[in-house]
Amino acid sequence: MTPYEQFMQECRDEIAAQGADAALQAATREWIDRANRRKYSYHFEWLGRPIIQYPQDIVAMQELLWTVQPDLVVETGIAHGGSLIFSASMLELNASCGGPADARVVGIDIAIRAHNRAAIEAHPLARRITMLQGSSVAPEIVAEVQRLAQGRKRVLVALDSNHTHAHVLAELGAYAPLTSVGSYCVVFDTVIDDMPASMFPDRPWGPGDNPKTALFDYLKRHPEFEIRKDIDHKLMITVAPDGWLKRVR
Repeated sequence: MTPYEQFMQECRDEIAAQGADAALQAATREWIDRANRRKYSYHFEWLGRPIIQYPQDIVAMQELLWTVQPDLVVETGIAHGGSLIFSASMLELNASCGGPADARVVGIDIAIRAHNRAAIEAHPLARRITMLQGSSVAPEIVAEVQRLAQGRKRVLVALDSNHTHAHVLAELGAYAPLTSVGSYCVVFDTVIDDMPASMFPDRPWGPGDNPKTALFDYLKRHPEFEIRKDIDHKLMITVAPDGWLKRVR
């Protein structure tokens, strides 16, 4: 065993212990509930654009994008565009290190605000980005993403738009099959199911109707995906508990 392999084995053991630490899990849950009341995830940017993600999840996505080396990333939900810029920056770094030179990210949103579109299109990494406006589950949008995915060897998917059970289940049906074997379909905001209903007074989603319930529904019929619980146990603080899905066959 090399020194690196030994270090990683120690990390795996420590991560497993974290996941089994009930007190640490409870403290994490309390922290997440309190932090979300302060809109914690809204306060970070990536290369000049708001990303609206936890720093822990950003680091986890970096690890996946480096490991998978995708030549296409499909993202639902654009908002200010920080996540698109993040994925594009990682694809650029991968390419500079010998990864796919023509890798791209496709972002979908039902309404791309003009000022956000302008800022994304003006960004130095815009050349790696394609934006589609429309419902992520509309047949014409799904068909266009499928067309863009043709010929791609390694596809990674990230779902982060409308968070209702019905919508996320439809997104999974449309985009999870594009995920390459060995790659990931990441379902964000599964944490909604673990939070108080009072957190969502003006939203159509909440405990019992959210990305996590959709994910579990989808997995009943799709054993080709497995939940990477070790990612949850490593991060502890994440908006995507049980949402890190690896395609294993």
